[in-house]
Amino acid sequence: MINYDDIYFQSFCDGLKPDPNFTVSSWADNHRILSSISSAEPGPWRTDRTPYLKEIMDCLSPSHPCEKVVFMKGAQIGGTECGNNWMGFVIHHAPGPMLIVNPTVETAKRTSKMRIDPAIENCPALKEKVSDPRARDSGNTILMKEFPGGVLVMTGANSAVGLRSMPIRYLFLDEVDGYPDDAAGEGDPVNLAIQRTATFSNRKIFMISTPTIKNFSRIETAFLEGDQRYYFVPCPDCGEFQTLKWAQIKWPKGKPEAAYYTCEKCGSVWEDHQKAEILRKGKWIATSPNTNNKTISFHLSSLYSPHGWTSFGDIAQEFCDVHKDPPRLQVWTNTKLAETWEDMAGEVIDPTGLMKRRENFSARLFKNIALITAGVDVQDNRLEIEIVGWGKDEESWSLDYQVIYGDPSTPHLWNDLDKILETTFEHQRELPNFPITAVCIDSGGHYTDHVINYCDARKHKKVFAIKGSSSGSGVPIWPPRASQNKRLKKPVYVIGVNDAKETLMQRLRILEEGAGYWHFPIERDAEWFAQLTSEIVRTKYVKGRPIREWTPRREGAKTEALDCRVYAFAALRGLVRNWKFDLNKAVERVKEVHLRPENKQFQNIAPTAPQKVRRVRSKGIY
Repeated sequence: MINYDDIYFQSFCDGLKPDPNFTVSSWADNHRILSSISSAEPGPWRTDRTPYLKEIMDCLSPSHPCEKVVFMKGAQIGGTECGNNWMGFVIHHAPGPMLIVNPTVETAKRTSKMRIDPAIENCPALKEKVSDPRARDSGNTILMKEFPGGVLVMTGANSAVGLRSMPIRYLFLDEVDGYPDDAAGEGDPVNLAIQRTATFSNRKIFMISTPTIKNFSRIETAFLEGDQRYYFVPCPDCGEFQTLKWAQIKWPKGKPEAAYYTCEKCGSVWEDHQKAEILRKGKWIATSPNTNNKTISFHLSSLYSPHGWTSFGDIAQEFCDVHKDPPRLQVWTNTKLAETWEDMAGEVIDPTGLMKRRENFSARLFKNIALITAGVDVQDNRLEIEIVGWGKDEESWSLDYQVIYGDPSTPHLWNDLDKILETTFEHQRELPNFPITAVCIDSGGHYTDHVINYCDARKHKKVFAIKGSSSGSGVPIWPPRASQNKRLKKPVYVIGVNDAKETLMQRLRILEEGAGYWHFPIERDAEWFAQLTSEIVRTKYVKGRPIREWTPRREGAKTEALDCRVYAFAALRGLVRNWKFDLNKAVERVKEVHLRPENKQFQNIAPTAPQKVRRVRSKGIY
């Protein structure tokens, strides 16, 4: 018979024990087993595989006096596993309430299933502490794990309820630059979470992320508040200690996959297979030691990724693939160099310069277009529609732009929209006519019910009702799943318009055809280009935190052309995210088909007399 009094008394006594005097890294080396579900190298954890993580983990140990540990990092260096080791140590030896915050509740659930559950299941020391989730009243759910003396709660930064649920001693903020600016109207999610730790004098906060945009990156701000440690490694030849820098990566002409590192002092060549030695001999050096001694901060790029993970050649090859496309170059800069991106979005784009790029499109779709989407903006007296063709790496062609005048509350206007969306396009290759594959229609105006009902009746055609997010930056361009209109009980997709505009505005600056480039037909007039470039990003401060916000350059400026492109772009991203559509593979399949012999090539010509956008007056309205 179970003696619950004894169990309670033992748990009470365990809670009174002082924190252990050994480290997170030693615990991981003795207990952590990596799962094949979440690791490319399953088996016992070895800190000597990633020696740069030892000091970070040891700063998370209760015996270390620091309060906050900040890790500004690149991809593929083991950063999240560092936090998971800390979690295991807490459950096993220093129990207390712990909160892990991911960017969204959805990612929190995925992290729990893919990382947390396997970490517990594969470690006997943890498995005996955390009850089997299949047991009745186990206290073990997807987002909560109870253990003697403590509880682990997981939530998303988009959930204000999850961020203010309970006092927390241990706080793990994962990928903070992916958090929304605002948590359901209650403020900055990082501040909300940190407030939960206020009652614990022995609290520990671990903040980790790849950075994003300069002056708006949470992780950069936190890093600069700390002592700013960098990992210095010795040259195998001259012994000079140095940090790994992108400027020292070289490769033979035309062979980035053969990239190597050159010592900044003696010029000797370092190959990938030498990484194990130089990483083992490396050391962290604080470059700003007089800052707040309660915050220790670390910076590490993917150049330090161990041999067998991400090579110098991998990083160089990716750079060559993306360097002409600013949005993808930004991702590379953030995730590989762990550096913030110097944004140019605040600079005004000249619509006149864009007009000079107009081209004579042929009667058929350009030979490398593999997908067509459309975006529809709803105004009080009209619909505006852009139809966009997409090629490799999201190179785009504005195929058509129409304005249908009429009352959106009557069926006539929507019948006319049906006719436009049923348009098919003849291809320059010997392919069947291309339909419009996906459509996004704005439901955020005065005709929400009409838009949602129209889209719901055509959801089998991938016609989506969308609404722009009010949470600012950090919201994905396309969500993992639809929200539901509370009154109509029908789906609405909340899209990240800020991030979509960031990407599109960066691409308007691309001058060479290829990845991300915009093609405009001769028919687009000056008004259309003015609308396309009508917004600029500005900074506003909400509770002391800078927020990027896209607003019209001039009060009352029309923005319909930009909005339509945002929606067409969101439709593409929706197909990629939720329907696993691979645009580049689709382009390769298209290129395998022969061209029609009578095709004419595009010519880049500026028109002498700009033509107007096609406008249709909906029959039966006037």
